Amino acid sequence: MTKITDNLVQSWYGKLRWWTYFLLPLTVLFASIVTIRRFLYRHHILKSIKSSVPIIVVGNLTVGGVGKTPLVMHLIQLLRQQGYRPGVVSRGHGGDNKYCREVTEHSDPRLVGDEPLLIVKRTGCPMVIGRDRPAAMQTLLADYACDIIISDDGLQHYPLQRDIEIVVIDGERRFGNELCLPAGPLREPISRLAECDFIVNNGQSAPGEYEMKLVPGKLHNLVDPQKTRRLESWRHKSVHAVAAIGNPQRFFNTLKDVGINVFPQEFPDHYQYKVQDINFPDVLPVVMTEKDAVKCTRFNDDKLWYLPIETQLPASFTKALLTLIKEKR
Repeated sequence: MTKITDNLVQSWYGKLRWWTYFLLPLTVLFASIVTIRRFLYRHHILKSIKSSVPIIVVGNLTVGGVGKTPLVMHLIQLLRQQGYRPGVVSRGHGGDNKYCREVTEHSDPRLVGDEPLLIVKRTGCPMVIGRDRPAAMQTLLADYACDIIISDDGLQHYPLQRDIEIVVIDGERRFGNELCLPAGPLREPISRLAECDFIVNNGQSAPGEYEMKLVPGKLHNLVDPQKTRRLESWRHKSVHAVAAIGNPQRFFNTLKDVGINVFPQEFPDHYQYKVQDINFPDVLPVVMTEKDAVKCTRFNDDKLWYLPIETQLPASFTKALLTLIKEKR
């Protein structure tokens, strides 16, 4: 199954394989369904719920991770600096999201998902997950005095009305072959971009896009987070690097770019680690993303380190977003 998935992804972001053409009828069908579905919600034929406070949706058009979680955490910090009381709703990928569930710093990542737990641990922001995002929104507003809500990965979740849409794209892979699933990586036709308020590019910006930079911080020990190391201090040293994120190669390249000798090991996005997955038969440190780290704290192994990142966005994005929020309020 993994080999099939790898071949499919390579076809999405590289040269089309001959067998991809057999998927084109399914792609046409998929694109038609999502376009009709959006039309029905936009014209109120299908029911959607309006929040009493502004809703900012952060999402993407492609399958897989593009950097939405760092942007969500950045928005939380930005909104708080402006005096807002933000809250977050999310489906909670990788967790048990059949019912609405509040996420706390002590939540089990197997129940709430890795990204929601990371957001709460880093920001302390009120957060509720659930497949039914309108219900999650109502639960959040009932329990907390939030005056603005961020919907994480909710671009295609039309039952919840939104005031502002922010699309994040991968600056390296962008939209691949620009085809919808399954022949391509798109969840919706690329024309959907024209309807969004902001396009944030994680990497290399193009006209009409805001460039987002993810800047690595210091390495933190998983057993004792107060124990840190500058990333550059490990130059010319060897490490095992593990990643269960949408684009693991980006993380591996971050380590390689400072001269670290990396032995990479990638896992499926949202993978729940087992101790044997990272129990390598040597004394080399094991480095992971902060998203991975929230699932590995129970292993209590001082060889484990994680690399947090900080998000940088241009002042023009901040100004335009805050102006639009005021208009929507």
